[in-house]
Amino acid sequence: MNKRVKVWDLPIRLFHWSLVSLLGGLWWTASEGEMEWHMILGFGLGSLLMFRIVWGLIGSDTARFSHFLQTPKDVLQYAATLPENGIKPHFGHNPLGGYMVIILLLTLTVQFVTGLFATDEVFVEGPLYSYVSTDVADWMTWLHKQNVNWLLFLIALHLLAVAIHLIKGDSLLKPMLSGSRRDIVSQSARFSPAWLAWVLVAGIGGVSGYFLIWPVYSAL
Repeated sequence: MNKRVKVWDLPIRLFHWSLVSLLGGLWWTASEGEMEWHMILGFGLGSLLMFRIVWGLIGSDTARFSHFLQTPKDVLQYAATLPENGIKPHFGHNPLGGYMVIILLLTLTVQFVTGLFATDEVFVEGPLYSYVSTDVADWMTWLHKQNVNWLLFLIALHLLAVAIHLIKGDSLLKPMLSGSRRDIVSQSARFSPAWLAWVLVAGIGGVSGYFLIWPVYSAL
C-alpha cells in the first residue's frame, strides 16, 4: 500500500493547471475591460476544451470518459453509501467526481461558444457576431454573462469537495501535482504515450492560432 501508484498522466495534469491559470486570466481581463486579450484567452480555452474532449476518447485510461462515467443509478447508490462508508480514495475520479468533470466541461463549452457571438456593445464583438441576428447575439451575450455565475458556483463546489476530501484524509491535490499516490491499491491501467498528447496539442493549437487567435492578435 506504500508503493506509489500512477493515477494521472502528465497531459491531464497540465490541462488541469493550465485551465486554472486560464480561467484566472479570463476573469481578470473581463473585469478590467481588456476584451481583446479576453478573446485571445477565450480561444485558448476553446483549444484546451478540444484537447480534453479528444483526450477523453483516446487518452490514458483514467482520462477517458468511459473510465469514470457511471450510470445515474450507480452514482446515486454511491452517494447514498457515503454517510456509512465515508470517503475512500479512488483510482481516478469517483462516481460523483466524474459527473462534476462532465458538468464543468459542458459549462465551459457553453461559455466558449456563447463568447464567439457575444459583444460588449462598445468596441469588441465575437468573431461570429456578424453571422447571427441582433436578437440572437443579444441572447448569446446575456447567456455568456449569466453562465459565469453558474461556473463560479461549480468552481466553489469543486473546491469545497477538495477540502472535504483533504479533511477526510483523501488528498486530491497532491496526485494532481505528482501524478501518483500511495493510499490506493495498484490497478491495471493503460497510459497513452506523451508524444500523442503533444501531437494533438500541436494540431489543435495550430488550427486555433491560424484561424482564431492570430487574426485577433494582429488587430491589437
